[in-house]
Amino acid sequence: MTPRHLTVVAVLCWAPLSAQFRAGAARRDITPSEPVPMWGYGDRHDKLSTGTLDPLYADALVIDAGGKKLAIVGLDLGRAPAERSLQIIRKRIKDEAGIEYSFIAGSHTHNGPVLELSDAPGKGQGKFDASLRYYKQMEDSIVAAIVEADKKLVPARFGTASKQLDGWNVNRHTKIEPKAVERELALMRFDDAATGKPIAIVVNWTGHPTTIPSSVLKFSADYVGALKSEVTARTGAATIFMQGAAGDQSVVKGKGTEGYGKALGDEIVKLASDLKTADVAAPTLVVKEDRFAFKPRVDFGNSMVSAAYGKAFFPELIPNFVDEYADGVRPRLTVALLNGNIAMIGASGEFFSNHSIRLKQRARVKQLFFFGYSNGYHQYFPTIEAVAEGGYGADSTVSPVAVGAGEQLMNTALIWLYQMLR
Repeated sequence: MTPRHLTVVAVLCWAPLSAQFRAGAARRDITPSEPVPMWGYGDRHDKLSTGTLDPLYADALVIDAGGKKLAIVGLDLGRAPAERSLQIIRKRIKDEAGIEYSFIAGSHTHNGPVLELSDAPGKGQGKFDASLRYYKQMEDSIVAAIVEADKKLVPARFGTASKQLDGWNVNRHTKIEPKAVERELALMRFDDAATGKPIAIVVNWTGHPTTIPSSVLKFSADYVGALKSEVTARTGAATIFMQGAAGDQSVVKGKGTEGYGKALGDEIVKLASDLKTADVAAPTLVVKEDRFAFKPRVDFGNSMVSAAYGKAFFPELIPNFVDEYADGVRPRLTVALLNGNIAMIGASGEFFSNHSIRLKQRARVKQLFFFGYSNGYHQYFPTIEAVAEGGYGADSTVSPVAVGAGEQLMNTALIWLYQMLR
């Protein structure tokens, strides 16, 4: 099926040779202060949160490549902010800091707040006003983190590194061998060019943050929080975590939330310590973004279907999904090429690991970072093979998008990259 294009933003931003490369980082607490419904596990229904295990943060990095700015924002949330909030945030950072491009992504923790409710009868208004108040606070905090990061911009040295980690995550979906597993741990490191001190480390790893059971109704960043604390404590760098194509990837059991996060943090510190940053002689930034429309596999307008989903989750949640998918499933694809050889791909859903694995094999760049749950959320994007096999994550109940949509988006990303590479 060929997607119908909705909007296109395409900018070729080639900076002059004398242009500077700068970076800055900041964070804000985005933990709800009132009890609200929790995201991630359907069996919680509309039960309200009962407290906090550890704070939720918005960690922001702003990159200025020759006068063109890009924000990379990792959120301790189950998903990126809903479309209305995303548009508000993006408009504000453009107006207040001149930042036109962004990857704003959730870590996919299952111990964050529901983000899909809206201020309308039967959709959250009245019953879940605390959630509606939170959305405004969340937007303000994310904007504040990005704007502060922009104010901290300094000339920076830059480098990337990656390695394969065996035994840290598993494919939770397929029964067919060999099972696809995204084992790459990839980093970007930014150092202050004047002092040599680290500014930020962007971590790209793939694995569901679901080490805490659904019975726990307290906010937590899951293993990602422990990971970031470990890396920042040992390096002094702000740590921005960006989840990968984790639709079919779980982390290994046995280490616990803190244990897994600290152990993975140790691997990150070792990799980052061996990484040598360098001056960027000719910084460049190329960004392209588009939204697509695919016919859904589920008729959300059918009252019986909506009632079934309402029973599985909770009634006020489902009308918001009906609104979201009124014009089809409309994922957003964001592609950035930094300094001519570093690719960043952002996709608004839970993509299966083979999407990112195959894209990396075909991209022909120095390093490709795949950011899932980025700039929106449109549920699971299984591979065609996974749909044929069936099972959770591949069936239409949680993957309403047309079969093959993920492959079409990855092919589009590849075409855009080759165009950017000229």
